[in-house]
Amino acid sequence: MQAWGLIVLLISKAAGQLNVEEMEEDKAAGVLHSQRALAEVTEMIRTSHLVHKAMVNICSGMYPEAATLNDMAFGNKIALLSGDYLLANSCVELASLRNQELVELISGAVRDLAEGEFVGRRDQQNNPLPSPQGVCDAAQDWTHRNVLSAGSLLGRACQGTLKLAGHGRELQEQGYNFGKHLALAWQACVDLEPFIPGSQYVSGSLFNLTSAPVLFHLQHDPSLFNEIDKGLDSVKNVDYEKVHSIVSKGPGISLTKQLQKDHSQKAMEVLQVFQENDARTALCNIIVAMGDY
Repeated sequence: MQAWGLIVLLISKAAGQLNVEEMEEDKAAGVLHSQRALAEVTEMIRTSHLVHKAMVNICSGMYPEAATLNDMAFGNKIALLSGDYLLANSCVELASLRNQELVELISGAVRDLAEGEFVGRRDQQNNPLPSPQGVCDAAQDWTHRNVLSAGSLLGRACQGTLKLAGHGRELQEQGYNFGKHLALAWQACVDLEPFIPGSQYVSGSLFNLTSAPVLFHLQHDPSLFNEIDKGLDSVKNVDYEKVHSIVSKGPGISLTKQLQKDHSQKAMEVLQVFQENDARTALCNIIVAMGDY
């Protein structure tokens, strides 16, 4: 998982501050105390969402043994309470910044995270499956899914931190674009990982069926749905070794690499509006490292 909070702090330092009180600045770090708090809020929201996603949808008859059923129910309660605790703390810290526009920004990101869990087809455990309607434009479908699930939060956090620093609306929009494109470039790298020679992927193990290589291949060859549709009850019913072999031989890999390159380039272009400094260089290095992945 990429450290969203670190990205927020780096973009804060790269942009600098305008018309802020001296007491607000953490001179050692080169950012405002409020910007540091926003970075922490971003991390907590991201983590709480991942914790909530770990809950298991307990269907009737899934666990016939009472002891196993009780253990799973207890695990769900712990995941629910842990995620809620992090989310509640993030809301309290966000409210303490006393900035209504910032609250609206981050609230919108939380809404997008929730909405992203209802896009397209799902199996009984809410694992995503490609939709035949979506692969008519695979890039658009993939972008929509991942802006909701990642790009919105990082983009709005970068936009919000520039607002706290007193920057104008135009630069704030640039901050949003940077966060969004960086998140999408990172997700494209994650999607490529199972299909890269020498990766740690184990043959036959599960991977995301709505990843960019799979969606691009389905746009090229919809016959792959014959295998993927076996996962309507559970994605575990899909023959992942077969899907991996088919996708690896198709155009999805090269199209995903181009997708990653495009979003990396757009993120790099936004950075050029900031003056050259160590923080901007660090962000550039992160983008370049993704290209070498």
